[in-house]
Formats: sequence, structure tokens, C-alpha cells
Amino acid sequence: MLTLPRVPLKLHDDADLIADLPYGPEVLFFDELTEIDAEKSSIRCRMPTDVPMPIVSAQRTHPVRHPRHVAGAVMVHATGMMGFLHAYYLLGLRHHEGWIGYGTHIHKVVFRKLVQPGTPIDATCVATRKRLGRTRHMIRYSFEFRHEGAICYEGDQTAVWMRVDEAHPPAGFDVGGGGASAADSAEGADGAR
Repeated sequence: MLTLPRVPLKLHDDADLIADLPYGPEVLFFDELTEIDAEKSSIRCRMPTDVPMPIVSAQRTHPVRHPRHVAGAVMVHATGMMGFLHAYYLLGLRHHEGWIGYGTHIHKVVFRKLVQPGTPIDATCVATRKRLGRTRHMIRYSFEFRHEGAICYEGDQTAVWMRVDEAHPPAGFDVGGGGASAADSAEGADGAR
């Protein structure tokens, strides 16, 4: 049985998590896991906005025409990191054991507010639909990011999680279900649309 971490949890203090990330810790973007609920299949994290971020640091700003802001690409990548944290803490998936996740569908994304660096974003991720197989999971997520109390990002997105090794690399995976193996189809892990 999976043991949930005590919250709040400073993510950079979890050495096993940091070692397992498929990206460098500088693009984890979240510094704290503030809530975790296995029954609701949800996590909540704190995302500082007053730290250097890729793309944001490259912005050519103007106080009126283009103020510095957390770039949309950073928020989309942050949803991938939340998906990783969800899989790591609630499903027990470990990258070093061969599990890797890739976003497959952005069903709907709405950027509701321009977020200027300063106060942190409060981000929530809920798995709204899960199809779990032996070596492949399809998970649909709902994301809500709030900044200073107002929603700044809403997302409805799907990711595939696969257990891979040298004999079974992730290249060429089919997320539409048409090319899924009979074993995955039988397990119901051929789509989470």
C-alpha cells in the first residue's frame, strides 16, 4: 500500500523525488505540495512566481504593451510536472523503474489572467478519469491555477503513462487506441477521452 507524504511537503527536500524527475529540478516550478487526497485523486501545489523561469527571463518587456508575466508555455509545462507529482505520490509510478508520462491531448485550456511575477500560484490537479493497465495508463486531468485568488489557468488534458525499457521504447506510441495492443485494450488502457 502506498504511503502518502505528510503535507505541507517542501518538494526540493524530497531527495528521492528530485532524483527521479525526468527534468532538472529548476523546471519543476513547484516548491511545495500543500494538499494530497487519494480519495479525490487530487494534489495541490505552490508555484513561486518570483524566481527565474525559462521564457519569462527572455521576455522583452514594456510596462504597458508587454509586461513581464508567467508565460503560457511555463504553465503548460507546469501541468506536466503536476501530472508527474500526481503519478509519483498517488500512483507510485517511478521514472527510475521505467515509468514515463507524456501529454497527449490538450482538450481545453483557458488562460484567464496575466500573471505578473510576485505572489505564488496555487495549483490544483485532479485525475478525472483513469484507465490503468499493467504497462500503460491513460489519465485525464483537470487543472486549476489561481493567482491572488483569481483563476489564471484552467486545463482539461490527457497524458499517457508507459512502463518502458530498452526492448520497449516509447517511440511511436499510439494514443488514439487504433494501434493499442490487445493486452492494453483488454485492460481498458487504450484511451481516456
